[in-house]
Amino acid sequence: MAGRGPAPKDPAKRRRRNADPIASNTIQVAPTEPMELPGDLLPDGEVWHPATLRWWQRWCESPLTDNLPAVDWSELEACAVLHHEYMRKRTFTLASELRLRMAKFGATPEDRARLRIQLDLLDGDEDSSIDPGSATVTAIASRRARLAE
Repeated sequence: MAGRGPAPKDPAKRRRRNADPIASNTIQVAPTEPMELPGDLLPDGEVWHPATLRWWQRWCESPLTDNLPAVDWSELEACAVLHHEYMRKRTFTLASELRLRMAKFGATPEDRARLRIQLDLLDGDEDSSIDPGSATVTAIASRRARLAE
């Protein structure tokens, strides 16, 4: 299976205290708003697979894509073509290429850990119907605190 090894460890717990990578060149870019998938990316008469349209909509609404420049949206369009073919053929021949390309954008929790992207829930996103006091599972933070004592 292709990949780049395990996800990076927490910087506070690493054995080596190497400095975090710092960009050597900073380029000012204006973020580009997402657009609808262009029809000219598919063969004549073919329409986008419904799953690909949902996939594209999720990327357009994702906070991961809030500041993408136009060139990154072009790469996502190329990924959309792969996703369309993957869903249309229902085979796994394109799965690895699609997964590798989507990893560059932080598609999975592992990808986000490797890219050092951390997601925080907004205050209004929590499910208010769940009472934390009624849960039968102990929070991992309290378990770690007890073990550290």
